Amino acid sequence: MTSFVVLMVMTVLVVLLSIPFYRENFREFYRDVLIETHGMLFDLLIIGILLYWLNQNGQRLIQIRRYKDEIDDFRLWQSEEAAFRTVGNIKRLNRNNIYSINLVNCFLAKTQLSHVNLSGSNLNNANLSHSKLVECNFEGARLNQTNLENANLNQINMESAYASGANFKDAVMIKANLAKSFLIKANFTNAFLMEANLNDSNLAGVDFENANLYKADLRNAKGLTLEQLEHVKTLYKALLDPEIKQIIKDQKPNLLGK
Repeated sequence: MTSFVVLMVMTVLVVLLSIPFYRENFREFYRDVLIETHGMLFDLLIIGILLYWLNQNGQRLIQIRRYKDEIDDFRLWQSEEAAFRTVGNIKRLNRNNIYSINLVNCFLAKTQLSHVNLSGSNLNNANLSHSKLVECNFEGARLNQTNLENANLNQINMESAYASGANFKDAVMIKANLAKSFLIKANFTNAFLMEANLNDSNLAGVDFENANLYKADLRNAKGLTLEQLEHVKTLYKALLDPEIKQIIKDQKPNLLGK
């Protein structure tokens, strides 16, 4: 109502002040009005596009905030419903090009997260046991003390990830990329690491008991000792640094056989 009253008052005022111009040279005045009208149309176009962009971007930010809030709501909730709702929010965030997500202490056991991008995310103490994570991107992610027991991690990208104390027991990690990752005291008991890339990773204190390291790349690994490898299932065709390979040949040659 206020806007309408102001409009009417200004209209009456402008019309009254313009009456002399109407009488003296109406055609010239009419031409000037049309010129101003074209300028006004151009202004409306620019303002309309700007408002549309602001509205769409605002809606997107509101949605992203809602997805993150829902993840926070289900954090620490150990239930199947919480797991599947959190997975849904992760996938929605991915569709909005959000990959770095706070998933600390989230319960995600027995879920389907294949092909999800969580690069740079924080999954410390999360539970991803028995989950399917085929070709997921965890590059640079934090997975310290994360439970990945019996998970399907085939072709996962964990390059430069931090997974100290993580549990990979019975995990299937064929062709997994763990290059340059920090795996201090991680548990790979019974894990399938065929053709996995562990080049330049920190493997101090890692438990490889009964792990399958067929064709695995263990070159330049930091903290790797014979004691860690003497109980693996196989090192057949594994890539090793010359010095440690020679020690194995001398003391545990059977590990390099088929």
